[in-house]
Amino acid sequence: MDKKVELFVPCFIDQLYPDTAFNTIRLLERAGCEVVYNSEQTCCGQPAYNAGFWDEAKEVGTSFLNNFSEENYIVSPSASCVGMLKGGYNDLFTNSIEHNRCRNIQRHVHEISDFLVNVIKRDYFGAELVGTAVYHDSCAALRECGIREEPRKLLAQVGGLELLETKDGETCCGFGGTFAVKFEGISVAMAERKVKNAQAVNADYIISTDASCLLQLQAYIDKHHIPIKTLHLVDVLTSGWANI
Repeated sequence: MDKKVELFVPCFIDQLYPDTAFNTIRLLERAGCEVVYNSEQTCCGQPAYNAGFWDEAKEVGTSFLNNFSEENYIVSPSASCVGMLKGGYNDLFTNSIEHNRCRNIQRHVHEISDFLVNVIKRDYFGAELVGTAVYHDSCAALRECGIREEPRKLLAQVGGLELLETKDGETCCGFGGTFAVKFEGISVAMAERKVKNAQAVNADYIISTDASCLLQLQAYIDKHHIPIKTLHLVDVLTSGWANI
């Protein structure tokens, strides 16, 4: 049965990884969804919220609530933003005039892997990617959204891809939004550990559901000329379709 899905494209992906946004549409359409995109949408308010500017975050969040409906599924290729919507909005909108609208929208918000596996109940989309990969559990996906097995189920169905686990696989990559700016040395050391653990198992790819983590890790990889490539889960699941 067709499902109408409203697509939420996070700022990070809109500005730096637009191909991931388009691939999200392709993936959802292949899953049998009717995808709707409201071009008026902006940020979910997470940067302001994390920095302690809750009044400003609430203003941005109110705009988000007005740009999405209470009836349809809302899907995003970002666990970080979904974590903000499901958690941070409780701080901003509980017992406010937007309380009920916020709760209705929260019930319909899903990160892409959660939506595909738990709502659509599909894990095979005909993707092909030859090589070995490790999956990076972003803090937001694992700790805020409770997502762990869903991406792995999807990646297990990708033709030619061998998925490996690494040491300290559930530790942070060191990005953490403004953390990477305020604590550069610690942030770089955390990225180094993640990349070296991927090198230890001879991974060709590091895959994640959060573009911000991938940016952090790819920056370290590029600086040190390491032969590993970071990929968003959505880009993996839409690769190799021309071979079908």
